[in-house]
Amino acid sequence: MSPAFALLAALVASAPVRWDALDEAGRAAALAELQPLPFEARLLAASARFLGTPYGVSPLGEGTGFDADPRLRWDKVDCVTFVEESLALALARRVEDVLPQLDAIRYRDGRVAYEWRNHLMEADWLPANSRRGYVRDVTATLGGADAVPAEKVLGTAAWDSPEARALALPASVHATGRYGFGLLPLAHVAAHAGGFPSGTLLLVVREDTPSRITRVSHLGLIIQAGGRTYLRHATSVGPKAVVDEELGHFLARQARGSWKLLGVSLWQLREPRGEAEAGLPRAP
Repeated sequence: MSPAFALLAALVASAPVRWDALDEAGRAAALAELQPLPFEARLLAASARFLGTPYGVSPLGEGTGFDADPRLRWDKVDCVTFVEESLALALARRVEDVLPQLDAIRYRDGRVAYEWRNHLMEADWLPANSRRGYVRDVTATLGGADAVPAEKVLGTAAWDSPEARALALPASVHATGRYGFGLLPLAHVAAHAGGFPSGTLLLVVREDTPSRITRVSHLGLIIQAGGRTYLRHATSVGPKAVVDEELGHFLARQARGSWKLLGVSLWQLREPRGEAEAGLPRAP
């Protein structure tokens, strides 16, 4: 284990009791403790209880059918489900609210089915959750004049790729077109990182090619602590768990890959303003 990841392991050891180490009553009590806090504090506290949780590839599914993995679990996360579950927990009022909240984040139009899951970040997840009021693109706000517009173009070549074919989605739900988002180029991230609020969703954006179905290779939550900027994320390397990794160290690792790293996209996670915006019943 590298010195950087050894430090991460030490930080994880001091984290609060994990969600998967609590029984149902313990999770209910932990969730009740969050309720008096503002949304941003609930999000950070909920995500902190995943620190040290093992990484697992695509750990959530529909509980039946093509992807029979559970719709909710506490013992494994990947980079996407870590963010989704943290957000669902921050929005929930009671333990029984967590799964409906998670379903609303993961699926379109209230349809809990594999083909209606928000599989693609640019074409599915971001647009669907923007409409529901859960996320807002703040790249231009946080990056200032250094932020630039970007897009993912989806066409036939992308859906003919091995990655897309592995999804086994029917052609009737294949998203095509141009999907825009803000981009803060890699060369400018360090200059602005200290101003990223804790809880900001950071997406790793790579070079676009027609044969790929996404440009986003990873995501996590910004954490500001001790004058340093960290990314809280589920990593598949090193500890293979949820960690707080210094952002500069993380981006340096990401830049070593063969798929060219271009920068980051920054999104505010939000509590919808009302029932109509979220499309969900709210617990009293």
